[in-house]
Amino acid sequence: MAFTFDERSSDSPLVELVYRTRSVGSGTFISNAESHWEMVITKQRDKTILSMRGPESKASLARIPEDAEFLGIIFKLGAFMPHLPTSRLVNEEIHLPEMLGGLFHLYGSAWEFPTFENADVFVNRLIRQGVLVCDPVIEAALQDHRLEMSSRSVQRRFLRATGLTHGMVRQIQRAQKAAAMLRQGSAILDVVYAAGYADQPHLTRALKLFMGHTPAQIIRVNQPD
Repeated sequence: MAFTFDERSSDSPLVELVYRTRSVGSGTFISNAESHWEMVITKQRDKTILSMRGPESKASLARIPEDAEFLGIIFKLGAFMPHLPTSRLVNEEIHLPEMLGGLFHLYGSAWEFPTFENADVFVNRLIRQGVLVCDPVIEAALQDHRLEMSSRSVQRRFLRATGLTHGMVRQIQRAQKAAAMLRQGSAILDVVYAAGYADQPHLTRALKLFMGHTPAQIIRVNQPD
């Protein structure tokens, strides 16, 4: 099943992307590895559920709810909830169902479900109430800035804020870059070199693990009929 996404950037410094989409019928799809975590609001028939999911350390087969609408808020690396360590979300989901009055319960308070239009207002409220914070060390480390702390301390901060090690985040990002280049028409050997893989088998193993497809399969899916 192919999804058509409506996406927009956010005014919040802690949000990577806001999107919405919908499913027609049901089925399954390959969910790629992802270093970011997200909130997804699913509306299906007369029920609404907010799910906190990811990051994902490998590609996996995911179920598509039947005839549902989805709103997603993808958070930047380093944004996390202190009361809910991101390590608990790795390859998992936590679901917050709708309560009476069309609200959901989070960290001792009742919240209205956000919409595509007011997602920034919702996130800003999370920040003001201390439910969502950001560790600046994560962005600094990703930018290879010099940090006045030990590598072990940086790694602990990474695990707390992202649920992943610095090295795993780099591997996922490299696989995403390689897959994007293949979709744009780059030759496999060019991708091996540009993305920093040792050889073609190394690229193939990485894309199979993180993207769920080999380089040849990614190219074939994106070729015009």
